[in-house]
Amino acid sequence: MNSHAIQFRLACDEDQQQILALHRDAFGAQEGEVIANLVAAMLDDLSAEPAYSFVAELGDQVVGHALFTAVRIESDETATAQILAPLGVAQEHQGRGIGTELVKKAFDRIQVDGVELVFVLGYPDYYSRFGFAPAGVRGFQAPFPILPKNADAWMVKGLNHGAIERYAGTIRCCNSLDHPQLWQE
Repeated sequence: MNSHAIQFRLACDEDQQQILALHRDAFGAQEGEVIANLVAAMLDDLSAEPAYSFVAELGDQVVGHALFTAVRIESDETATAQILAPLGVAQEHQGRGIGTELVKKAFDRIQVDGVELVFVLGYPDYYSRFGFAPAGVRGFQAPFPILPKNADAWMVKGLNHGAIERYAGTIRCCNSLDHPQLWQE
């Protein structure tokens, strides 16, 4: 695959069906359907605003998607923060750096828009490559308890120098993510 043929851009309304199909493919039948339904709910959730939906496109096919939605820190409403959930790449294109490039380009864009912090609940080995580090030990509590064995999966990345040190507190996500079962893995 020619990586130069991949285009990275903000998603538009016309991309939604391809985005949902991509997550069904990327995460497999059972989990993929759950993720696709969650993405559809988040895209329609006014409490997720401002939201950023980014796609990687090969020709006219969406092959990657990253969704960032607004979060707030209970103890400091001045912080501008987002949560990355989910990130998916079509199975036939996984392992080619599309997800990595998609996240990097998304960070560039949201940083320009003033986002200071990004949170994720995901695989530490994967997300640490972007500069994510465990959030709990840095004073950021997840909306719901994270199992101790998965504590390092709750991560934060500062997009501006000193942002992690300036803030702390419990994170509140959009209504679509405000369900305890979504925080247990």
